[in-house]
Amino acid sequence: MKDFRYEIVSINTGKPKPLPYQNKEVSSGIFKIPVTEPLFLSEVNFDGDGQADLVHHGGRDKAVCVYPHEHYSHWENVLNTALEFGAFGENLTTRGLLEDEVCIGDIFQLGEATVQVSQPRQPCYKLSARYGAPDMPLQIQETGFTGFYFRVLKEGMVSQTDGLTLVTRHPQGITLSFANRIMHQGKDRFEDMKKILEVAELSESWKATFLKRLKGHEDSNRERLTGQIE
Repeated sequence: MKDFRYEIVSINTGKPKPLPYQNKEVSSGIFKIPVTEPLFLSEVNFDGDGQADLVHHGGRDKAVCVYPHEHYSHWENVLNTALEFGAFGENLTTRGLLEDEVCIGDIFQLGEATVQVSQPRQPCYKLSARYGAPDMPLQIQETGFTGFYFRVLKEGMVSQTDGLTLVTRHPQGITLSFANRIMHQGKDRFEDMKKILEVAELSESWKATFLKRLKGHEDSNRERLTGQIE
């Protein structure tokens, strides 16, 4: 990382609302709007924020969703529309924190709070529903413009002017871009999965996904070897 303090362009919050999707309505917390006053950040979210699907969003590993403002121009061209802050359902719209530099386990000071990178964001169908773009999750995976999540190590008040200050860069240096490639394009790169799993600070959901793939690979090898012996 070239600097140690990064800009918070906007803090965004919002409660779940109905979202039309495939001739029905689903509840989604993707609609976030900028907040100018200081907010308290707890272990699970900012005051005034909420998620509808607590299986795949929110919780301690995904308390704060972050999205780089640098990616906005790309999506404005793809979607042919201007985008407001919070357009991707993120809590923090930032400048300077890109996926090819940020590492899983990096620790930042955020106002009075201390936060830690836990995983890249995995795009879901609700982005498709919001923008009428069925392949948007796939496009996000392919570009690597995913954003990421913070867990909260220390609660506290946060304001947009605080910025984000890098406290500790994780020694294993597993970037979000590398983790994204292995998750989405490198599903047979089992040694790299093991390398990522060595990062204890990786979120539980990503650990479970990689462990499941490794088990499937090992079971397949075992069956193959057993067949050869027989």
